[in-house]
Amino acid sequence: MSETFVAVQKNGDGDITGFKTSSGRVLSYQEAISDVNQGIVLGANVFKGKDGEMYIRGNADGDPTNNLDNLPLF
Repeated sequence: MSETFVAVQKNGDGDITGFKTSSGRVLSYQEAISDVNQGIVLGANVFKGKDGEMYIRGNADGDPTNNLDNLPLF
């Protein structure tokens, strides 16, 4: 069953540290990377940053309301 991200957790710097999915699962950042890569969570993609670390970003669709940074906190 496909899921999407519906809410995020952030640290004191405003960086996303965790995700809640449309089915209510709570994922660490690393778990979320795995689920996006496996196609379990849709609407996001994983990329390698300039620092060599892997990051998640929402798919570009022109709608700023569903950007990961704009999702509600939980």
